[in-house]
Amino acid sequence: MKTILAAGGFALLLSLFGTPLLIRVLAKRGYGQIIRDDGPSSHHTKRGTPTMGGIIIIFASIVAYLIAHLISGNPITASAALVIALVVSLGFVGFLDDWLKVSRKQSQGLTSRQKLFGQVLVASVFAYFGTKFPDADGLTPISSQLSTVRDTSITLGAVFVIVWVALMVTATSNGVNLTDGLDGLASGASVLTFISFILIGVWEFGQSCAVSPGINCYEVRDPLDIAVLAAAFAGACTGFLWWNASPAKIFMGDTGSLALGGALAGIATMLRIELLLIPLGGLFVIITMSVIIQTVYFKLSGGKRVFKMAPLQHHFELMGWGEVTIVIRFWIIAGLCVAAGLGLFYADWIAG
Repeated sequence: MKTILAAGGFALLLSLFGTPLLIRVLAKRGYGQIIRDDGPSSHHTKRGTPTMGGIIIIFASIVAYLIAHLISGNPITASAALVIALVVSLGFVGFLDDWLKVSRKQSQGLTSRQKLFGQVLVASVFAYFGTKFPDADGLTPISSQLSTVRDTSITLGAVFVIVWVALMVTATSNGVNLTDGLDGLASGASVLTFISFILIGVWEFGQSCAVSPGINCYEVRDPLDIAVLAAAFAGACTGFLWWNASPAKIFMGDTGSLALGGALAGIATMLRIELLLIPLGGLFVIITMSVIIQTVYFKLSGGKRVFKMAPLQHHFELMGWGEVTIVIRFWIIAGLCVAAGLGLFYADWIAG
């Protein structure tokens, strides 16, 4: 527990005090946000706000995780190392996209195909190596079983594990990217989901088959260390949120949104709660579905729309809702989704 608190605390401090330094560096170099002309008109006041703030989230999370391990003396696990590699790699894909936008002074960075290719490639490599590195009990970081609130009896096989995890990581990273449209929305919602991962990781460790054997125990390789990593991300996002809340002094950009999406999917995979990520990250799912519904209906109806604009948060902006009102109400929805996900997780354990 001390390691978890240390990781979260150091990440919070590094992000809270490191973000203003990053803001100065980005502003000095002119790395400001490029605003789409077809977006809500209120967003034009945000033009030039420093972007690529995801750099500090990634940095603070990793450094705090390492400091916590240095203090505790515990070794770094393969599960956490793989998630960190996934986050850094997806953050690099997002950084390329952000860099092209600010260097070209336009809203188009990487093409959608280029970005998707990078996400799928990174996620596939992560999934492949996740099936390696068995521990003394033969448990690998990523299971070959499909998981809901725990591993099920459905065996995917090596190839389908890679396909499934690649799909999951890509969908989640894009979901966070779509959510990152209003000040503090994605970072605040991410904090809630990371906190749920801390609770689940600690619970799985306490009820693991190695610590508390029984018919209801959990077979997860490194649940406690994944909880430490989740605490680091929760702390880093909280510190960043201080500066990202409306009116935002900095945006996370694709650097942050793709990395955070990767962290959410990677941690869920390591904790064997893959499908439980749907309710735990319910806000990201809802916003992603709004884009899918809008796109499909637009094509099938010959140009008609369900929403005034997608993603969903912009629909409410065009309805006249204030930005802060939307963000707070969406945070409430995110909190309810997390509560529902934790309820399902605990209900499974109670049911035995």
